[in-house]
Amino acid sequence: MNQVPAIKLNNGTLMPQLGFGVWQVPDDEAERAVGTALEAGYRSIDTAAIYRNERGTGKAIAAAGVPREELFVTTKLWNGPSRTWRRDDVLRAFDDSLAKLGLTHIDLYLIHWPRPMREDFLTIWKTFEEIAASGRARAVGVSNFRPADLERLGAVSPLVPAVNQIELHPLFPQEELRALHARLGITTEAWSPLGQGKELLTLPAVTEVAAKHGRSAAQVVLRWHLQLGNVVIPKSVTPSRIRENMDVFGFELVAADMAALNALGRGPSARRIGPDPAVFDV
Repeated sequence: MNQVPAIKLNNGTLMPQLGFGVWQVPDDEAERAVGTALEAGYRSIDTAAIYRNERGTGKAIAAAGVPREELFVTTKLWNGPSRTWRRDDVLRAFDDSLAKLGLTHIDLYLIHWPRPMREDFLTIWKTFEEIAASGRARAVGVSNFRPADLERLGAVSPLVPAVNQIELHPLFPQEELRALHARLGITTEAWSPLGQGKELLTLPAVTEVAAKHGRSAAQVVLRWHLQLGNVVIPKSVTPSRIRENMDVFGFELVAADMAALNALGRGPSARRIGPDPAVFDV
């Protein structure tokens, strides 16, 4: 039985709180990794057009034999800087992702980056409204959007993003943005929930809590996310770690544990690891 709790999005769609991400996983390896994740009990899979592994992800989904209604598949529009995105471009990109995944609908479709120096994310979002209304995406949302970007969307559209997928981990807890999400009814989803590399997972504040609970550092950080209410999508291609990251529901962090991890976001190591959405336009 799948023990992962579900988060109700602002349109009533249920999304598993713990999923499996495939960023930087080659297409052929994604097929194996997603297959392992589905065997381990994951039912939410997060990919993107720019990851170039939608085909492998789709093959794994088809081979797994899991009923489609039990799965939650997210992909993202790569609104790259090579063009000004118009309605037909967005619809064509969406159809291309559907075809590569071998699906008839997407559970969550996201704008990958705001690219605020350009104006076209507002046009893109209007097309996302159309995709959502068609039922071919059960929910639509954004990724890496700042408060200013969400405000611009709200000024032109009544459709509030169901999700904002952002860099979020104990070294970059995004407290202000999470508070705004709560006010607007947007679900917070964390990419790179374990940071990148081993730095976060070797900090004493993390390892001491892990030792206290007899858990790995990664499990403790994932548990921190879950207790904050974040959706998380840890990535691994190692079968044992894929299973380990799912095994985070048999313990609970106490207030002192949460406080120790929360303090990391105010400490000397606190920082953004990924690109700054205010200037990213690659």
